[in-house]
Amino acid sequence: MSPSPLTALANLVSSSIQTLEAAYAKEGLVFPSLDEPFAPSPLDNDQVLAQTTRVLVAAAAQIIATVRPPMDTIQDYAPAMYMSATLGTAVDINLADILKNSGSQGMHIRDIASQSGTDPNKTGRILRYLSSRHIFREVTPDVFTNNRVSSILTRAKSLAEIKKDPVGSFEGAGPAAFVGHVADEGLKSAAYISEYVREQPAGIDAPFHLALNEKGSIWDWYDKPGNDLRGRRFNSAMSGGGDMFPPAIFTKDVYWKHLTENDVVVDVGGNVGTVTMLLVKAFPKPRYIIQDIAKVIEDGKNYWNDKFPEALADGRVKLQAANFFEPQAVKGAAVYFMRLVLHDWNNVACKKILTNLRAAALPSTKLVLFEAIMPHACPGTGPYAYATRTGKEDPPYPLLANLGVGGGFATMIDMQMLALMDGQTPTIEEWLDLFPTAGWKLDELHVDGPLAGFILSPA
Repeated sequence: MSPSPLTALANLVSSSIQTLEAAYAKEGLVFPSLDEPFAPSPLDNDQVLAQTTRVLVAAAAQIIATVRPPMDTIQDYAPAMYMSATLGTAVDINLADILKNSGSQGMHIRDIASQSGTDPNKTGRILRYLSSRHIFREVTPDVFTNNRVSSILTRAKSLAEIKKDPVGSFEGAGPAAFVGHVADEGLKSAAYISEYVREQPAGIDAPFHLALNEKGSIWDWYDKPGNDLRGRRFNSAMSGGGDMFPPAIFTKDVYWKHLTENDVVVDVGGNVGTVTMLLVKAFPKPRYIIQDIAKVIEDGKNYWNDKFPEALADGRVKLQAANFFEPQAVKGAAVYFMRLVLHDWNNVACKKILTNLRAAALPSTKLVLFEAIMPHACPGTGPYAYATRTGKEDPPYPLLANLGVGGGFATMIDMQMLALMDGQTPTIEEWLDLFPTAGWKLDELHVDGPLAGFILSPA
């Protein structure tokens, strides 16, 4: 007799925990405590354990959804904007950085407020809200410290440096930059999704335009005077793309091993070039060109001069200001590649970007896309049904086909794209419909956890 859904979920939680603890014990480690700051582990990038964790999170979330009274669930989810707002406030007033050296004894809210220049009552309430959701930790009444989650919001710079140069404070601080971006322009734009969907106002391209009373794109907005911090914060959040995903996703031989010294690889919309840096180190033969808007390219020069100056000096890497809505300046590259670019745009814009690359391509050119595929919450159909799985096999009963919240951030990013740019994370069916409209055909599809690698050739 099959177990009930609730019993099956409990069994998944139990077995997943046993797997995780056994793997850590084999390495002579104990599973990290939630109460301690995050510290890198040799098992952090173990893909088998990552899938175990996804299943565990999915099962735990489904247990909560199953056993909790429905009204309690609605009362939890409907005011979720307060999570964004309080997290954003924590970053804005540097709470994780203030608590960085507070240790297990913590720091009293009076001292935290003194260093942050805020009101103790209000700041304490924000910290307690977050601590109640396992971000920060309340050690004793009104005394707080960082925990495993909040500690990743600390920045590379000292508190004094952050206060002296707020605009540059997010460099090397991807998680804090991501929170700041989502809790600022993201949260403001999200408040207008309903109006945008219901009324479809003429001349409005995205909820962002309603929220900020803007006419141009969000990229134009970042370039406006007074938005330097937001623009650089966004770049820092996105430059973590080479770090937030396992490097092996981008450096698989199948994409690059055939390239020679005579070949050129163009990173289209590559931000400062974090993924290109991975490629140069793994595949040093070809020449690489990183393209983005002029302001980002200037940041890119600083990034490369700091981390890998010899690649610029010997000409292996070139940074080039470009607009991918205009004809591609580099003709006949061996490979054009994009990472998480197309999801910023709607289908009309994506077709334009891909068409420009097709016009510049040779018959031998390959287009490599690293993009998320929107997973269905039910089992997929057709030859590419596997593309929406989060592992090599279908999730165990009774989990959702996409593992729900355990499956990653595809659905969250999809809403962020809708709010800011009217972009989207397409389903596999939508991707396959898009490519032929711009003159490309799919040769290979490689699915690596949160990202898929599409290899396309001219149709």
